[in-house]
Amino acid sequence: MTLLKVTGKIQIPVREFEFTFARSSGPGGQNVNKVNTKATLTWNLDETSSLPTALKDRFRSRYRRRINREGQVVIQSQRYRDQGRNIADCLAKLQELLRSVAQPPKKRKATRPSKGSIRRRLESKKANSAKKESRKRIRPDD
Repeated sequence: MTLLKVTGKIQIPVREFEFTFARSSGPGGQNVNKVNTKATLTWNLDETSSLPTALKDRFRSRYRRRINREGQVVIQSQRYRDQGRNIADCLAKLQELLRSVAQPPKKRKATRPSKGSIRRRLESKKANSAKKESRKRIRPDD
């Protein structure tokens, strides 16, 4: 696999990613203290030319906790007991994050409540007020 395909138009060369490996926590059988299966993907978001600037900005604003001080995206996976599947899991996680910001958000159209809905709301409030008013105790001095 030489490209990470996010959408039809957005593709990132895998050579831009850097992987480091460490020992995973959790179960692992005989390999638990010997094999470095935990994968950590680091990717420099600032230096990539594969993404449009608008998409980078949306990614930065939405996932700023995943970006370190050097401007690198850091994703870890230790779900599986072998390195290859954890690498694939890191790439799948990044792919999902990028897909979630690939479409620009729709602009909200300013709307007003209709006259009928305003009238119904006010009638409902008056009815509720009258119902609660009728529950009051009547005092003889009034």
